[in-house]
Amino acid sequence: MTTKPSKELHPVPNPHPDRDYEVEIRCPEFTALCPVTGQPDFATIIVRYVPGPKLIELKSLKLYLWTFREEGHFHEDVTNMILNDLIEALDPRWMEVEGDFNVRGGIYTKVRAEHNPEFRKTRG
Repeated sequence: MTTKPSKELHPVPNPHPDRDYEVEIRCPEFTALCPVTGQPDFATIIVRYVPGPKLIELKSLKLYLWTFREEGHFHEDVTNMILNDLIEALDPRWMEVEGDFNVRGGIYTKVRAEHNPEFRKTRG
């Protein structure tokens, strides 16, 4: 089994595709580089989703998130990139990715990006 960073996300079949249920995954050790200063930005990435036909295999998600350690991205960009890649891999009914970035330079940032907000509204 590999332990090297990889952009490849591995979906697995959803054993309950006929049911709406929410999955929440917290990744408290996310790092990326600031594209301006090159300094590391630390965050907790929170993925919430209502699965469609597939779930994300957690080790592949971890290795995917590791790929950002050597890349420069603004907080807003990296949060949306993660959401886009997960949507492509999983085809969820609804998904939200939240980047809860640590304070740096006296500024705290939280970014939320959502897929299919109309589905969420129908669930209450």
